Amino acid sequence: MNVNYRLNELDTVVEQLITNLNGKTILLYGEMGVGKTTLVKALVKALGSKDEVSSPTYSIVNEYELINDKIYHFDLYRIKDIDEAYNFGFEDYLNSTHWLIIEWPELIEEIITDDVNSVILSLNDNNTRNLILK
Repeated sequence: MNVNYRLNELDTVVEQLITNLNGKTILLYGEMGVGKTTLVKALVKALGSKDEVSSPTYSIVNEYELINDKIYHFDLYRIKDIDEAYNFGFEDYLNSTHWLIIEWPELIEEIITDDVNSVILSLNDNNTRNLILK
């Protein structure tokens, strides 16, 4: 999946994204300010949560409730190494059956093995964004 979009088209893009996912783990890649957290807000809403979404930069993980599930939203920007992820129990989250949406996943890629969806976001010169699902 490769989509070029404007922010006012994000809800439609997220619906397309959800139908193309092969599992419940989503790794979000992109430069600072490209719209990763904005995408997470749209994803959480589209999955059915009524919770307020905010960036977990300082808390590292936020939890959002669904009717029969949960979404764990991680921002690993401040994580220095994989040991720090182990120390806050990241493996426990990986072993759950819940949704995992992970911003800045580079340091933990080696411990994520199954049904991973990599989403790469980029900002274009004309203020559109590009989303690639791998």
